[in-house]
Amino acid sequence: NHSSSTRERVLLLGFSDWPSLQPLLLVLVLLCYVLTLTGNSGLVLLAVRDPRLHAPMYYFLRHLAALDAAFATSVAPPLLAGLRGPAVLLPREGCLAQLCASLALGSAECVLLAAMALDRAAAVCRPLHHARLCSPRLCRALAAASWLGGLANSAAQTALFAARPLCAPLRLDHFICELPALLQLTCAGGRGGDSVERQMLAARVVVLLLPSAVILASYGAVGRVVCAMRSRGGRRKAVGTCGSHLTAVSLFYGSAIYTYLQPTHSYNQSRGKFVSLFYTVLTPALNPLIYTLRNKEVKGAARRLQKSLWGRRDRQ
Repeated sequence: NHSSSTRERVLLLGFSDWPSLQPLLLVLVLLCYVLTLTGNSGLVLLAVRDPRLHAPMYYFLRHLAALDAAFATSVAPPLLAGLRGPAVLLPREGCLAQLCASLALGSAECVLLAAMALDRAAAVCRPLHHARLCSPRLCRALAAASWLGGLANSAAQTALFAARPLCAPLRLDHFICELPALLQLTCAGGRGGDSVERQMLAARVVVLLLPSAVILASYGAVGRVVCAMRSRGGRRKAVGTCGSHLTAVSLFYGSAIYTYLQPTHSYNQSRGKFVSLFYTVLTPALNPLIYTLRNKEVKGAARRLQKSLWGRRDRQ
């Protein structure tokens, strides 16, 4: 059953086993994708154009918005194509390319969310020193570390997986080439197979749990400061500063940890694809709403941009 052909193809079943659900999912995914592109592009535009949004928080938010738009683009188009038909047949190279892109962007988002937590902790715990602690140079270094760390993790994991032989039939009960599902296609046993799989699991643990520990430590410090505050106004301000980020972290990390930290033998592809749909399609669409609905500065920047555009149109 060992598949050694250089022209291996992986059959992505997607949601073909739920034919009555496909039209609804097609509309939902298309709507989320449009919202992801428009919302995150709008956030990037506002953060770049408006001088009042050049603070560290919005610098990181700009990168998060770019990551979300790119992450959704690596997933949504092939998913939409699959929802219009019974299944999608991908060459192994195409599957590896999708795996590499989604791993790089997802890993970068893990690290970036941890960097944002450090910024929020500095803003609440050391407000007078926040500008010095989160200098532009440090912010650029953290953002670069997020992107480069994501690329490094993706390159390592994709290379380790590509070296593993696959066993026929290459049928994936999923809508994307996601690592936990793909590992179930690798041939059992084999020389060094268990060692490689342990290395890949260790890398996933580091990428997910190390940033999680940073986030928990940051918000533990925030919680102690908030509990010591006597002013209700100060507490509300601190909660408002951190609330949006905590919501985004909960949505992303909850589903990602469930998907990537399970042992390969216990991963359920059918259930996993619905969980993956949540963090690959829904979360990137919700993030712009989470960060703008309760943020007066972003809403103010949007109004100023709208007035500027209307003013130019009237002058013309």
